[in-house]
Amino acid sequence: MRNDITRRDALALGASAAALAVTGASAQTTSPIKAADVPPPKFAIEKGASLRMLRPVRFVQADEDVFRANAAKFTKETGIEVKVDFVGWEDISQQTAVTSNSGAGPDIIIGFSDAPHIYVDKLVELNDVTDYLGKRYGGWLPLAQTYGKRSKSDKWIGLPFGATAGPLIYRKSVLKSIGYDKVPEDHAGILDLCQKLHKAGKPAGFALGNAKGDGNGFANWALWSHNASLLDEEGNIIINSKETIEALKWVKAIYPTFIAGTSSWNDVSNNRAYSSQEISLTANGVSLYFSLKNDPATKAIAEDSEHQLLPKGLAKVSPMAGLTLNAMLFKHSPYPNAAKAFLQFMMEKEQYEPWLNANSGYWSQPLAAYADAAVWSSDPKVSIFKNTMQSTYYDGYKGPISTATGAVSADYVLIQMCAAVATGAQTPEAAAAEAEQRAKRYFRRQGR
Repeated sequence: MRNDITRRDALALGASAAALAVTGASAQTTSPIKAADVPPPKFAIEKGASLRMLRPVRFVQADEDVFRANAAKFTKETGIEVKVDFVGWEDISQQTAVTSNSGAGPDIIIGFSDAPHIYVDKLVELNDVTDYLGKRYGGWLPLAQTYGKRSKSDKWIGLPFGATAGPLIYRKSVLKSIGYDKVPEDHAGILDLCQKLHKAGKPAGFALGNAKGDGNGFANWALWSHNASLLDEEGNIIINSKETIEALKWVKAIYPTFIAGTSSWNDVSNNRAYSSQEISLTANGVSLYFSLKNDPATKAIAEDSEHQLLPKGLAKVSPMAGLTLNAMLFKHSPYPNAAKAFLQFMMEKEQYEPWLNANSGYWSQPLAAYADAAVWSSDPKVSIFKNTMQSTYYDGYKGPISTATGAVSADYVLIQMCAAVATGAQTPEAAAAEAEQRAKRYFRRQGR
């Protein structure tokens, strides 16, 4: 995603006030969230503390508006100045690496998913914050624990703020016109559906470019739904497997049914193609649905759209991880106690609940108690996103998350493997072998 968002994009994504109105909730709404009476940790705030946070740019305008308002509220209550900078999705990893390597820069960076595992030696542990929040708000959900804790440890190195899912979204009327009520759960059925959509001039479109959310999401789905994975439970690289070869053969077969150009798509490409009715099936977060619903010109498309969990294929459950906002506190910060106090403040229900509601379902909660937030009963088409962080799938599945698994994801190894086969640049066997060699280089650097 780009750093800048044009006026046209802003209108499509919906204004903050519209997003708040859609949720049916605001800061004044009576809260259904249950919070246990737990004593908070006492942080000795450093004299003269001020904080700088870096985080990914919003897809829903209200995300930024409410987040900034909450930060300003913290400043008003504590006197601690907080500056929050928003950067493009494709830039956050690079800027995190610069901060880590230089030992200077923002005190807190909210990266994606496994980012804390890449920079683990540069981070302050957050158990005092996470223990309190977990006890107060019903416990941390599985995906939050997977990404928040150091592998095979109870030490928290990240503070997950929420995750966005990328389930299917499709035009009901188009599927019905070719004889389908929903997308099939099996690979042969999905291929048949996509072939018929293509023949009808209403094709599917899934990102095969270096897109942090949508590209990696499609590659992971293709692999996991064939029971393929980067690693086994012990952390051995098993990407070059018969399961991966089968997944790549399926990608090769289904790619010609997609709209042209998906091999260069970024994280906004499918939004635009679906909104302009160039495609009738894709996978995306809830922002696409709300952008359509909040624009009178496209409201009919929203009404004709339906969400569905990614088809299981050979998996036992829908193999869909959630792209997770994961906060890191760096050791170079001169104000770690102030930073912890800020993170805790942002996750308390007085701040977190209005932010969660204002996001209209784009980010799903990491703490169990927030499942009762008003947003999840505001629109039946949003409820599918409620349990995103209950997922047991994650980047680096099925093995331990590490610096190496993070690097494989950041370098788009799996999506590039899929794209190479889809476009005919490599055979499935050659692409899987290359992905294996690329992965091995990262694990050798890690000392495995």
